[in-house]
Amino acid sequence: MRRLRTDILILGSGGAGLFAALHAQAANPSLSITIAVKGLLGKCGCTRMVQGGYNVALAAGDSVERHFMDTIEGGKWLPDQDLAWTLVTGAIERVHELENEIGCFFDRNPDGTIHQKAFAGQTFDRTVHKGDLTGIEIINRLAEQVWARGIARLEEHRALEFILTADGSAIAGVLLVDMHDGEYVLVEAQAVLLATGGGPTMYRFHTPSGDKSCDGMAMALAAGLPLRDMEMVQFHPTGLLAGAHTRMTGTVLEEGLRGAGGYLLDGNGERFMQKYDPRGERATRDIVSRAIYAEMRAGRTTPNGGVWLSMAHLGADNVRRQFKGMVERCADCGFDLAGGRVEVVPTAHYMMGGVEFAAGCTTALTGLFVAGEDSGGVHGANRLGGNGVANSTVFGGIAGDAMAAWVAREGSFRVSDARAVEAAIARADRPFHSGEASDLEAIRERLHTTMWDDAGIVRDAASLAHAARFLDALAQQLHGYALPTAARTRAFNLTWHDWLNLTNLVAVSRAIVRAAVARENSRGAHFRADFPEPGELSASAFIRVRDRGGALGVESVPVRFTRVRPGASLLAS
Repeated sequence: MRRLRTDILILGSGGAGLFAALHAQAANPSLSITIAVKGLLGKCGCTRMVQGGYNVALAAGDSVERHFMDTIEGGKWLPDQDLAWTLVTGAIERVHELENEIGCFFDRNPDGTIHQKAFAGQTFDRTVHKGDLTGIEIINRLAEQVWARGIARLEEHRALEFILTADGSAIAGVLLVDMHDGEYVLVEAQAVLLATGGGPTMYRFHTPSGDKSCDGMAMALAAGLPLRDMEMVQFHPTGLLAGAHTRMTGTVLEEGLRGAGGYLLDGNGERFMQKYDPRGERATRDIVSRAIYAEMRAGRTTPNGGVWLSMAHLGADNVRRQFKGMVERCADCGFDLAGGRVEVVPTAHYMMGGVEFAAGCTTALTGLFVAGEDSGGVHGANRLGGNGVANSTVFGGIAGDAMAAWVAREGSFRVSDARAVEAAIARADRPFHSGEASDLEAIRERLHTTMWDDAGIVRDAASLAHAARFLDALAQQLHGYALPTAARTRAFNLTWHDWLNLTNLVAVSRAIVRAAVARENSRGAHFRADFPEPGELSASAFIRVRDRGGALGVESVPVRFTRVRPGASLLAS
């Protein structure tokens, strides 16, 4: 095992991680800062995959109060209101920083102002974008700035576990594995930022790449940290349905298509969204996803079992101009998005839940900070499209500033618990030494089926109980898994990393199911067929999940209405 030491260790290189690194260095250039990433910096992560854009109240007629109310009402009154306020106010500063300091180019109006397009669930067209390739623009520019500043990076290094002090009161470092040679690496740090992103790839249809496996949330659970809103898994309504033969199935066709006037059609070619919501195709993601799922269950489907997305009525040339990236992506799969229609299906997209944190991105564990999709509380029961990348960049910057200040004020290198390091290595090393060989692909298929059928868009007590039993069985099967003898080399051992991915996905899936069982009402992304009503909004509570000695405990925690109560508004009537 190698040992490294750095003042600040950042796990993840999406919008949150890169912004944190830049802000921490700007606050204190003498700090040693290291970014550890499972893939290659600038080439992996969910921020890079963002197509739609960045919500921010810039235009005349819009306001932070309006953005805030859209966020709270879209989140069904479950967001932490102070965090949501930080999001909508901080987004203004951050989008100007992206343009003027980071160097991002966003689309503009003829008068030179930033162009903002329509996204569902919002009362104002406030989504800033770079065509439909916004994430690539943001990550490319952020990565250039990180490279230019010489910030250290550990690429293709996978985080395995937080290593605490002997008394468990603080974080001392993180155990990683170098994917190049399989060597374990203990990185000791004064402050650690958890920003690995989410990645709900435990569902049959999902948008993130296969290497995304909720690693950070699994690490947080294992460390005993409280997680909130884990039942709130967002399904994007329009994932490309290209058939079982391609990984392109599940890829997002962004919300701007429906915002621009795209139609959803059932298998008979009829529009159906007005049956479910007066806003039609521009309803929030949870409503549109459930409507599509209802059409699928009723059998009114396309050849591959989804529904149609149609843009042709808006003019093929116009669609090609506005949505160049998606038109080309669909063409690669043999579909004509601009002039024809494309099959789509709801696809698991985003985890609203995550580690509980305070406004300064601090957590219950001394020295550990969190930002981005690993954190919970900003979005509540439903994330508005365009609020995700805003969340990552706003709180990433805050985390960088906060860590630099914290290290200067009270940071120190703490002694790691040697027994904890040995135990963590033993857990990660298990499949090299014992167990029975089994088919990881079969385990993945069972996980996909279980989560999609029993803990997906629509749930009830029976389906969740079924999911819990299956997940327990899968956890046991993975615990006893042994690598095939021919696959016991450590260098780029993808089978080993597949096992680690699945182990984390099952752990987080159990938290999702446990929280979903506890919530006996329907809010946002969480819909219980046996409890279809939302419950009393004024008595809203979020579900907290925590691992207590191997068993998941839950509690219901009242939401604090610090700025506005249900039935009221910050907007003048």
